[in-house]
Amino acid sequence: MRSRITPAGLTDMHQILADHHRYWADRDLRSLHLLALVQEFGETCLVARAEDGIHGYLVGFVTPTGTGYVHLIATRDDARGTGLGRRLYTQFSDAAHRQGARRLKAITSVGNTGSIAFHRRLGFDAETVDDYNGPGQAMVVFRRDLPFDAPHP
Repeated sequence: MRSRITPAGLTDMHQILADHHRYWADRDLRSLHLLALVQEFGETCLVARAEDGIHGYLVGFVTPTGTGYVHLIATRDDARGTGLGRRLYTQFSDAAHRQGARRLKAITSVGNTGSIAFHRRLGFDAETVDDYNGPGQAMVVFRRDLPFDAPHP
């Protein structure tokens, strides 16, 4: 079943938080789900809906310097491997470009090999940046220019 991607609302975020384990398994990232981002950047916060709920989501925004920043992207456990993450990135990139973005950026922890592989498949450059998230807290920073034309595996 193909899901429909639409702007996220607060009700969607409440549902996502209630089903947090379906997207993140044992990783507790609830504190990163800032409802203010959905309130303030609704056009670049997206959910993929189907009859049986939210299959995936992306929370992002455009910075004043023209960067489309992806704060969170996740697909539900039963929707992985379907291309949904690529579709969410494509829709986000289109919305960000309409708002003046010229590039994309995202970050992840050094140990998140799944995210690193996913972003590389989408054509992002990946760089480990020491102390990015504070002293001794390196992060992997992903960057790529727009337009977004996601490569297919």
